[in-house]
Amino acid sequence: MAGNVDLVKIFQTVTKNLAQNQDALNRADSYNHDHGDNVVQVFNLITKAVKAKKEAEVSDQLAYASEYLSKNNHSGSGQAYAQGLARAASQFKGQTLSPENSMGLINALLGAGQAAGSDQPTSPADLLGALLGGGGQAPAQSASAAGDLLGALLGGGDQSQNQSKEGMDTSQLLAMGLNIGMNFLEAKKQGHTNMEALVQSLVAGSQMGQTPHRAQSASIVASTLMSLLTAGSK
Repeated sequence: MAGNVDLVKIFQTVTKNLAQNQDALNRADSYNHDHGDNVVQVFNLITKAVKAKKEAEVSDQLAYASEYLSKNNHSGSGQAYAQGLARAASQFKGQTLSPENSMGLINALLGAGQAAGSDQPTSPADLLGALLGGGGQAPAQSASAAGDLLGALLGGGDQSQNQSKEGMDTSQLLAMGLNIGMNFLEAKKQGHTNMEALVQSLVAGSQMGQTPHRAQSASIVASTLMSLLTAGSK
């Protein structure tokens, strides 16, 4: 991939998709009935922050967005996403953001693995490799192939390739940890596509998956990011 990912465009699109589902997210919130309003505000603030630091390094954009969100939205969701942005800022320090490594942004933003313990894969390439049966690759090979693996996972290959991808190694999935691998398998058994299954498994094993309304909005966030990153890797 030649170019870097534009965080402003990414978060603008996430905000737009959340706004389109704002009423449904409010209805899903059985407590305050305003989660849709709140999460749209959260991502509007994130977008505003990264736009203000558009010329800065990715890690600096994410760090500023974390601080800005933490100061300007004191809701549980706002603080959780602020923590996720801080994790992402730390992870991408000294790096650029590209389709090949940006699954890490999703993992950090949602707090993937935070609800399931510390034995989850920390690398997006490790996650994709395990899900698709590529866990035996050397780290450098796995990292460089992450964009291709994500494209294949989301339906970028032909039918025969997709069929071969379905033959994933259960032992590799289970070795990923308590939640992500098992949730992926369960979602596949229920007839979900690879993308739906991956989104469901990531959200279920994350901080955002602990309440139904947050899980619903986090699924929109994750699926939007994955779609954008797949388009960027082609």
